Amino acid sequence: MLNTLSPVTEDLAGQSYAHPHYFQTQHRLRSLIDKYLAVEKLHDRLQDLPLQFANPQPRPWKPIDWQTINRNQIIGIDPEIFLSILIGAMDTEAPIRGYTQTSRQYLEKLHPQMAHFVGGTVAEDDNLLEIGLWEKEERQHTPALIKVYTQLTGEKITPNHRTVRAYLPTDDPYEDLYRQIGRTLIKTRSPNYQRNNLIRTLRRMMATLNWNAWSFTNKTTLLFTFTYTMHRLWTWNNTLPPKYLQNLFETSH
Repeated sequence: MLNTLSPVTEDLAGQSYAHPHYFQTQHRLRSLIDKYLAVEKLHDRLQDLPLQFANPQPRPWKPIDWQTINRNQIIGIDPEIFLSILIGAMDTEAPIRGYTQTSRQYLEKLHPQMAHFVGGTVAEDDNLLEIGLWEKEERQHTPALIKVYTQLTGEKITPNHRTVRAYLPTDDPYEDLYRQIGRTLIKTRSPNYQRNNLIRTLRRMMATLNWNAWSFTNKTTLLFTFTYTMHRLWTWNNTLPPKYLQNLFETSH
């Protein structure tokens, strides 16, 4: 966890500790998740999506004082492991153009407005005419991660652009979209396919995050974060009637 306000006793997660124990870290994580995944915030973001489809408006970042970032603010994890996670995050975020264009292609048949929001507009020869709002916002992540890494190490770094899986449509656009967004882990044709896909995904994540170098506490903290976050999202998802979602995202093809 990178605490950019280490001299202060409180930050966005509540009470700050120089050397937090496991349960103090859990409490801080719960506070952040409860704050940013509050039902009111989720509903507000969901209802804002159709407005963004019609009139995309980027949300500017708050000012960041990059010069104040230093290694003393890395709390609860070995700095070298934290840096390896930053590198993995850069490499994952770097090929954003590939992600957005592939997603746009899968979405076009199902929701043209969302496809435009994600991947913009392309000409008949596939040349990009307009960048999608989602890409405009997402492409800020890699430069920000590079700045953090450089500030912590004094070294410049260039992300490795990994290859993004190409658009491979079938005669079922809904199944194609499930596969693209990773929901094949839930909805698949066979248990063996599901298990093998999950294993491949976990192995790729472990390599990207330098998982083998993590301490037991770091590993259990990450698992707790994923579990608690998904529980909040799953609970909220179950409160959304299909009819409400259909009306909210109604579109004409």
